[in-house]
Amino acid sequence: QVQLVESGGGLVQAGDSLRLSCAASGRTASTSVLGWFRQAPGKEREFVGAISWRGGSTKYADSVKGRFTISRDNAKNTVNLQINSLRPEDTAVYYCAADSRPPSLSFWSRDYGALREYDSWGQGTQVTVSS
Repeated sequence: QVQLVESGGGLVQAGDSLRLSCAASGRTASTSVLGWFRQAPGKEREFVGAISWRGGSTKYADSVKGRFTISRDNAKNTVNLQINSLRPEDTAVYYCAADSRPPSLSFWSRDYGALREYDSWGQGTQVTVSS
């Protein structure tokens, strides 16, 4: 499995930008698909975005397309989530997740919008957006 530690959360105002980071470690960290999920109070954990192990493919939830950008630096084993134009409804705990299985032939052959595809999770970082 992969060990994941998120950072970068905080209290921000609507319209601000924020960059979350996730440090990945472990034998398969550099070849793992990495994803971001979020969970608001009283709601289920939901998919935000994912990036292939090479970084060439990304997938986003419709609700965040155009505002959220995922990137990764395999030399540093980090994945970042850039969030622009923050809204109060973005308030949630943001979790980094990893699929540490051997890479599939295609990023698109697995449903990386689903929690079941991930076997490692970070502890989360809180993002609170005030109006």
